[in-house]
Amino acid sequence: MKKRRVVVTGIGALTPIGNNLQDYWENLIKGVSGAAPITHFNAENFKTQFACEVKNFNPTDFLDRKEARKLDVFSQYALVVANEAVQQSKIKTEDINPDRSGVVWGSGIGGMSTFFNESVNYGQGNGTPRFNPFFIPKLISDIPAGHISIKYNLRGPNFTTVSACASSTNALIDAYNYIKWDKADLFITGGSEACVYEPGIGGFNAMMALSTRNEDPKTASRPFDKNRDGFVMGEGAGALVIEEYEHAKKRGATVLAEIVGSGLTADAHHITAPHPEGLGAKNVMKLAIEDAEVDVSEIDYINVHGTSTPLGDIAETKAIKSLFGDHAYNLNISSTKSMTGHLLGAAGVVETIACVMAIKNNIVPPTINHETFDPEIDEKLNLTLNKAQKREINYALSNTFGFGGHNASLLVKKYKE
Repeated sequence: MKKRRVVVTGIGALTPIGNNLQDYWENLIKGVSGAAPITHFNAENFKTQFACEVKNFNPTDFLDRKEARKLDVFSQYALVVANEAVQQSKIKTEDINPDRSGVVWGSGIGGMSTFFNESVNYGQGNGTPRFNPFFIPKLISDIPAGHISIKYNLRGPNFTTVSACASSTNALIDAYNYIKWDKADLFITGGSEACVYEPGIGGFNAMMALSTRNEDPKTASRPFDKNRDGFVMGEGAGALVIEEYEHAKKRGATVLAEIVGSGLTADAHHITAPHPEGLGAKNVMKLAIEDAEVDVSEIDYINVHGTSTPLGDIAETKAIKSLFGDHAYNLNISSTKSMTGHLLGAAGVVETIACVMAIKNNIVPPTINHETFDPEIDEKLNLTLNKAQKREINYALSNTFGFGGHNASLLVKKYKE
């Protein structure tokens, strides 16, 4: 069976550095940090007291008040970015077959705040179970996909991927494959996460995974820097409208980029730590490039997982050097988590959006907050430190890795007819 071309025709973004696509992209290029003291709850007794929160978000600016009350925050975020992507894509009901149009969504944790608040309320009561009737529909990870499909009457494949921090990249890959192999024509796909709440911060603190640079939050996410001390929690969402090329062309859609390759692997090494030599990371990039039927020398930019953890950053750069050889020094590499923090299950789609925009604008967003080279990370690699760099970008690779050893890579290409 001949592989069909898959293109991006719409984008939506809601991030700690911008509540829409344009603001997100402009602040990426400026090197703006989204980190600040936590406002969602009183964090004064926590080891980490800051995060990359979505700012100035009022769900009733986008959603009916009654509808918003029935949704956890991560679902509110999902509907907002889906709407922005649909608006940009200019989807019209008469232009699509609803039975061949679907939703694949990713979330690593789902409705954390709903689960926490309901549990606290129960614990403070007299033991009589009095739960909100929307408790379960608000917290389950698949519910944004359901809401999006209902809103846009998409009756094709509809499900959610859960693979920790790789969740939304898994969602994009599944949607891409359904279209590529002629099982569907169009998807709204992406991911959302909202975990800047007591269990999220407290749980990751207990694992010693988060930065505790409370005195200077804006510089806390510092991928590749010798003095990095953990990731910064982020929140938000991203959405793409992707469709088969001829389908997009027929309805007059503007094509923003083409998805040409994907890879999925497992480290099979440790629940939370990466393989020390980056074996799974190397293999997943290799698979994505082979799927696209291009050579490693054709890749221009890698938006790395780059969480600012001591082990992860080293393993990923080792993987890049092992796979790309001498071409590793011709690549631009950057971690946009230095600005957005780590959006967990939503990280992959938000970073894929950065790749699409980098290709469109021929500019690589920076890795900010780098001050001191780590002797275990090759300083000859172009990590796009502290300032955006202009270059022609034809192929950009987005890496996303998750607890459990999940690895996912997506390769995006500059659109040409």
